[in-house]
Amino acid sequence: MVEIHEVKTKKELLQFVQFGIDLYDGEPNYCPPLIFDEMNSFDPAKNPALDVCDFALFLAFRDKQIVGRVAAIINHKANEKWNYKHVRFGWIDFIDDKEVSQTLLQTVCDWGKARGMEGLNGPVGFTDWDKEGCLIRGFEYDSPMTSLFNYPYYAEHFEDFGLRKEVDWIEYRVFVPKQIPEKMQRVAQIASERYGVKVEKFKSARELMKRFPNYEYMDVLNEAYLPLYNFQPMTEKQKKYYANMYFPLLNYDFVTVITNAKDEIVGVGVGMPDISPALRKSKGKLFPFGWFHILKMLKAKKMDVFDLLLIAVRPDYQNKGINALFFYDQVTYFQKYGIKYAETTSILETNNKNLANWEYFETLQHKRRRAYLKSI
Repeated sequence: MVEIHEVKTKKELLQFVQFGIDLYDGEPNYCPPLIFDEMNSFDPAKNPALDVCDFALFLAFRDKQIVGRVAAIINHKANEKWNYKHVRFGWIDFIDDKEVSQTLLQTVCDWGKARGMEGLNGPVGFTDWDKEGCLIRGFEYDSPMTSLFNYPYYAEHFEDFGLRKEVDWIEYRVFVPKQIPEKMQRVAQIASERYGVKVEKFKSARELMKRFPNYEYMDVLNEAYLPLYNFQPMTEKQKKYYANMYFPLLNYDFVTVITNAKDEIVGVGVGMPDISPALRKSKGKLFPFGWFHILKMLKAKKMDVFDLLLIAVRPDYQNKGINALFFYDQVTYFQKYGIKYAETTSILETNNKNLANWEYFETLQHKRRRAYLKSI
């Protein structure tokens, strides 16, 4: 028999986070999160996404052993923007036992229905900045720190519960060319001359903030991603939170900012070294040596693999060749650091503007992940 307990204490929260790591013990392609980072995600005092979300965390037990976990989430701002009443499920992990998975999902349904929800959606997080999508293809490839990993049996469990595909994301491995593609160079030059835009480089987060003290680069993300699936525009607190969380960690060779003649940001591109090997060594813990392995990879001057985190272009500058400027800037650094290939984050299979970014390169479309929906 499966018993469900709602997480109420810090000890139980640690169990919730740790189960999501322990379940994948021995799985070489899984990348664990940092435990403290996961804990903070569920702290309303630290994560401003919780200003617009209600949530509850549940653990499944059998014979006093944890056999599954799930987060039930209502993002009120997203529901309002998209005019639906969805309860989300995220942070879902379970042993290969359908009684466990069905009980967890039903718990989320019951929790959502009690609050007036009409649809079950997931796996997704509080916002679009959290990991999302059930991996359905590409299990044989390493999972970077920004992506969910799950066992192949998850999809069957979801479908048996009556969940059906709503959207798919795809991911690419992008191989670094030996020289800058001529077409990309030509498009970048035309875009620069025709629209009066240029690449600006910065040496640090402090220098970027001095130039753009109001987080204008986050505003570009809000505008560019507004039409995308489930996206809820960031609040002012969220913009500051995400900027302060990620931007100080970056190697600013890999931060590309595009500005126009009015000194407005019209595009931003960000990437970072793949630190998943360090996270695997740390097993989610910064101490005693996890911080050292992570810092060593973040500061590396040579690397094989790179994570392309985001590219965002202001809507009024889209379809004008601006994206070519990002790659024209970045390819030089890819070559300098000896990068063999870059991994993209998840791209909606219907996002043709983003998919067109990779026409300049040799690519391997190697992963696919899915979000499901069910009426409740």
